Parts: sequence; C-alpha cells; structure tokens
Amino acid sequence: MSPALTIRPYSEGALSQAAAKLRAGELVAFPTETVYGLGADATNADAVAGIYAAKQRPSFNPLISHFPDRDAAAKHAVFDARADKLANAFWPGALTLVLPRQPDSNVCELVTAGLPSIAVRVPAHPMARDLLRAVARPIAAPSANRSGRISPTTAGHVAHSLGNAISMILDGGPCGVGLESTVIDLTTDRVVMLRPGGITKEQVGEILGCEVIMAETDDTAPKSPGMLTSHYAPGLPVRLDAKTADTSKYGNEVLLAFGDCNTKGFDAVLWLSKNGDDREAAANLFAKLHEADQKRFDGIAIAPIPDTGLGLAINDRMKRAAAPRAPHPSV
Repeated sequence: MSPALTIRPYSEGALSQAAAKLRAGELVAFPTETVYGLGADATNADAVAGIYAAKQRPSFNPLISHFPDRDAAAKHAVFDARADKLANAFWPGALTLVLPRQPDSNVCELVTAGLPSIAVRVPAHPMARDLLRAVARPIAAPSANRSGRISPTTAGHVAHSLGNAISMILDGGPCGVGLESTVIDLTTDRVVMLRPGGITKEQVGEILGCEVIMAETDDTAPKSPGMLTSHYAPGLPVRLDAKTADTSKYGNEVLLAFGDCNTKGFDAVLWLSKNGDDREAAANLFAKLHEADQKRFDGIAIAPIPDTGLGLAINDRMKRAAAPRAPHPSV
C-alpha cells in the first residue's frame, strides 16, 4: 500500500525532508515558476520508473532534467555557443534546452527515452533551486499530473491528480508563469522550438539572431515533453476560437474569456485576462481550465487569442487540449 501523501509548506525542515525522500528514490512534487514538477532522482532508474507509473505516462516520452545552475547542467549536456547565449539570457527561468548528452552522464536512459540528447533546465523558483542544491543530483521532473491531463499550478491540483501515488508535495503557492517551459532543440544546426512556453519564439530569435523553426507534433518518438497530439486535456470537450456561444455542439458551455471578446449566451465566463494581457492569461490558463472542468458544464469554449508572444504557447496548449482523445471523467 502506498504511504499517505504529505503536503508541507516551505520550511528548512520540509526542504530537508523532501531532499531525503528524493535521494532515497521516492517521488516529490515541488513548485517551479512554470508548473508543479513531479521530481525523482534522474540517476536512479527505479525512481524514474516511478514517475512513469504515477503519471501513467508512455515511456517513449522523455523527461526534463533539472539543475541548480548552468555548470551542473554542463556535466550532463554539451553546450555550444548558442546554448550558452540562451542560458546566459534566460537561466534561471522558463527555458529547456535539448542538447547532445555528455558521454559520461549518469542520468539514466529512461529519462532520455534512449535518445542521444538530454533536455536540461535551471528553474527560477527559489524553492526549486534550494531543493536541487540540497539533493545535489539531477532531478527529472515532468508536470505533476496524470499524463495528458491539465497541468498543475497549485499543490491542490497535484494532490487531486496524483494523490497517494506520490510521497510528498512541497507547497509553494500558485506558480507565477503558469505555462510549462519553452523547449529549444540545439542538437542540429537549426534552432527548433519543440514546445512553446514561458519564453517566446521572438525572444529566442532575438538572442540568437536567427530563424526559430516550429517543430511538428510527434506521437511516436518525441524529443521533448508536450509534443503529443493530445495533451493538457480536461475531462470536458474543448472548442477553440469561440466568437459566439453555441449550444448545438456541447450544450451549456463555460467560456475562457480573453480581452475584448463576446461573452453573451455562455453558461459561465472565466477570465484569462480582461485586458488582453498574454502574460496574465498564461499565468491563469491551467487554473481556469481546472475551474471550468466541472460536471455542471457540457463543454469548454476558448475565446480567440492572438498567436503572438505567449499567445503562441497558450494556443499550442489549447489545440492539444481540444485534440481527439480517449474519454475520461470530468472532475
């Protein structure tokens, strides 16, 4: 039988307990500036297998390894001039780099899904960095939720999704960015955005002075999390680019509203941003999806959001949330 889940707000004692659990091969959820991560010792294959089991995640989908700083990441990933430029500009922060793996890296093959590359990130959240320093090992940490479901931005979201499948949650309050990290592939001469996120395509292109190519969806051998067709999915069906209410398709809909949109005729309205602020909308996105995913509604409508800045990442998440998927009960 799994032990009862422990949820502890930040303290030196809680941090020490979480670090000890991770070193012992247990799973601990912790906050980052993007979403809550489900952490395991990336050098311990049994611990990493526990992530896949708890999330019910396909093993061909690689994980991101987290480090307290660039030098720690460079022990496991090969940095070129482009990687150093991006790390200097955005780390610590919401950017993941997919780089060639160092030959002597002891990160287990299950983390990298057998690929010759490794995804590395230095998070900005002070609690996450304190934890990484205390553990002193690479920590594999996908989002702390069942695979394919809505990502968690509070400790409550984690507990609701994973429950006693994990050992402990470090509660750091709501996440500030609210979208997963941007993932940039630098394993070839091209600069490829595998997943849009908290750092925009325009920001990456400005730092590197080159074109940033958007990757296609990959359901068979993705190089990064967030590339599967169906992902971030609530229990209710999702309708995109909703300019008017439409009860003919799903019945009563709740609208996730943005900016100067039409809210008439919807059963309820939840605002991502009344001012049309893409950063505010990103921070609110997953929390509002959780709030909308209720049995009293028949569907979730998403107001139009411009496909620029963080809007690119928001629309990416919503397209995957609306993709065909196996049904699962709403909350």
